[in-house]
Amino acid sequence: MRKTGAAWLLTDLGCGKKSITETGPKCLGMTKFSTRRTMMVDTQVRPSDVTKFPIIEAMLTVERENYVADNLREAAYADSNLSLNAERVVLEPRSFAKMLDALDIQNDELVLDLGCGLGYSSAVIARMAEAVVAVEADADLAAEAQTILSSNGADNVAVIEAPLAEGAAKFGPYDVITLQGAVEVIPQAIIDQLKDGGRIAAIFMEGALGVVRVGHKVNGTVHWRMSFNATAPILVGFEENRAFAL
Repeated sequence: MRKTGAAWLLTDLGCGKKSITETGPKCLGMTKFSTRRTMMVDTQVRPSDVTKFPIIEAMLTVERENYVADNLREAAYADSNLSLNAERVVLEPRSFAKMLDALDIQNDELVLDLGCGLGYSSAVIARMAEAVVAVEADADLAAEAQTILSSNGADNVAVIEAPLAEGAAKFGPYDVITLQGAVEVIPQAIIDQLKDGGRIAAIFMEGALGVVRVGHKVNGTVHWRMSFNATAPILVGFEENRAFAL
């Protein structure tokens, strides 16, 4: 016979036969975020024509609230960029999901994730790719990201502390490169780390307006196409070099 009420809820959440007074708040908290995660996918991701199963499964599974600052946990599933510090954000779910959809990551591919922050993007990508090399320039974010990823079972992600514009050539070349922030230009050092036949996606800012472009590398040259509008802070090292003029 099917359980009903609190007993069914606790068992369904993996809380065993413990009383609701022992585990209730924790389990109810899990339920709250799980519900918000489903709503995020149903109201922000699917309506944006993102329907590939690996993306949907990953975004339904990865607990986004674990990869933001404590004071933003309640806002983790909002349809907006979430600030990590003065220069960095976790990209809004819609933009991130559409970027992944355009890249079409396969389960035998190696991905370079630039600007991983606290690791949310890498955790999602890790469920689709064979392995992820996540680069983070901020030492505190990098250390915390590796801890969070490890504690959440993302064992196929390696976090590297390094300037984002340098990437991680030692572990490349990469099938796919993602950038968790905006750019004005992409350094040649990053392009060189992309395999021939590989894909790269980034938000290109032109003033206050941004557009996601997806590039395919053919015979050493990346051919770009516009995909959709988005916005984010420009990553350090990806600014256009404006010569000073009198």
